[in-house]
Amino acid sequence: MAAPLAGCFPLIDPLSDYDPIAELLHRGNGTGCGPCDPEQCPVPAGCRAGLTPDPCGCCLECGNQEGQACDPGPRSVHHGLCGTGLRCLADPGPGVDDADEPLCVCMEQDAMCGSDGRTFRNMCRLREESFTQPSLRSRGKGPCKTVPVIKVPPQSQVSGSGCSLVLRCEVFAFPMALVEWRKEGQEAALPGDDPRISVQSRGGPLKYELSSWLQIEGAEPEHSGTYRCVARNNLGSVSSWATLGVLSSEEMSAHLTDSLSEIKEMLDYDQNPGDDQDYY
Repeated sequence: MAAPLAGCFPLIDPLSDYDPIAELLHRGNGTGCGPCDPEQCPVPAGCRAGLTPDPCGCCLECGNQEGQACDPGPRSVHHGLCGTGLRCLADPGPGVDDADEPLCVCMEQDAMCGSDGRTFRNMCRLREESFTQPSLRSRGKGPCKTVPVIKVPPQSQVSGSGCSLVLRCEVFAFPMALVEWRKEGQEAALPGDDPRISVQSRGGPLKYELSSWLQIEGAEPEHSGTYRCVARNNLGSVSSWATLGVLSSEEMSAHLTDSLSEIKEMLDYDQNPGDDQDYY
């Protein structure tokens, strides 16, 4: 009587109806693989994308994760088979340039909200995480509702008068956020009535993100100050600030001289450390 298969394959995807044991029972041994003895099979570990049959169709091995190279047919030959919810495609689609070989692509590309409140790029990413968090479940398609998150804040700058300056702000939120720019000390949102200031926004670079730019053409010293990127939706608001310094030609020359002196002092210190430095 054959030994039972139970106990040989402990890693089953809790979010899938796929039964790897039943799959093996329906598959014969591969050519040249010899007799199949499931009790001699190694126990797969850390299989974040679930289990797939090995090249002989006898044991189970870790399925390939999203973005990994794969064998497009029904058998594992060189790269292995894609894991649960993944399909091996020669043309992975947008976002993958010049793929030399087929890659595993998730069949459900909608963003997913996890029961832990985190947003996952797709169902496959959530499924992978569930192997380290067994209690993780899906709340449904679409990202988790959240107050805006500023992923790329504006950066402070110093420049000479007459130059063009650009501040950039990238925001993620669901529902989508409204982004506006404000200058400290002014009540109205920008651009206001200053013809040198313009504001542009567009969706991206990723889904549910918004990128916004504040541009000042031919900036003058009066444009110096603190600027805030403010993002809000019906769940709340968040802001991030940056300082712009617009200097006259004389001030800019002095600023560059001071900056070069600081850099020289740092280099001199690195080359000639103080006597109190320990050596080993």
